[in-house]
Amino acid sequence: MTDSEIKAMVSLLEDDDIQVLDHIEKQIFSLGEDIIPYLEEEWTRQLSPEVQKRIENILQSLNYKIVRARLLDWTQNDSKNLLKGMWIIATYQYPDLLLEDLQKKVEQLYFDTWVDFKADLLPADQVKLLNGIFFNKHKFKANTSSIKAVSNSMINNILETKKSNPIGLCVLYILIAQKLKLPIYGVNLPNVFIVTYKTPELQFYINVFNKGLTYLRQDIENYIMNLRINSRELFYEPCANIDIIRRVMRNLIVAYEDIGNAHKVADIQQLLDEISE
Repeated sequence: MTDSEIKAMVSLLEDDDIQVLDHIEKQIFSLGEDIIPYLEEEWTRQLSPEVQKRIENILQSLNYKIVRARLLDWTQNDSKNLLKGMWIIATYQYPDLLLEDLQKKVEQLYFDTWVDFKADLLPADQVKLLNGIFFNKHKFKANTSSIKAVSNSMINNILETKKSNPIGLCVLYILIAQKLKLPIYGVNLPNVFIVTYKTPELQFYINVFNKGLTYLRQDIENYIMNLRINSRELFYEPCANIDIIRRVMRNLIVAYEDIGNAHKVADIQQLLDEISE
């Protein structure tokens, strides 16, 4: 379709005929994300609230389809890229967010950390130094006042506000640590997400939400015992990036439930179900 044909088609969203609207919406969805700029331009016109809401609903549906396609492709082909997975989740709330912008910010964080880092230290001292840079220099901290906030699951918000829930802080910690060539990975511990420093010879755990407090395996075993649940090996070992993204999505569901947004709860739950099969 030509530019003028698309604009003419989009303008028909002002029509009150249900059959016309159904036909136009089907054509719009067939064009996919290419039609989004036309819809956004139409929305800025002086339209009735009803027509603007109609366009907003179409934009939301189109964005959901885009997020779904990206997420499924990521899980199958690119799950080693944790930042990209977090970006995909964030684009559900922020459709215009660019992966390149996030990459630049994380790269700058890494560089600012690398300047002060010393690779020849013992592992415990490396982590202590990393903690000092992460929490004192960069000022990242636990979001204890709004633990259920949607922003905790949005990587762009975390980078901007420098606070998040346990898994949000851990994601950034992991991204920087792995760029420093440190063997640090996420651990899917019940109730709190932590990270582990693991090599064939050494393993210990780091609670990023508690300013990098370190633990040994026995401490984790005691924690599990106090929860009165059966111990499982996955509570002690590194988890896959897809497990991290799933947990972020579960947190996001709780966040949307907390503010009463049933539509977004249903959207994220459907996406989570698709990558959990």
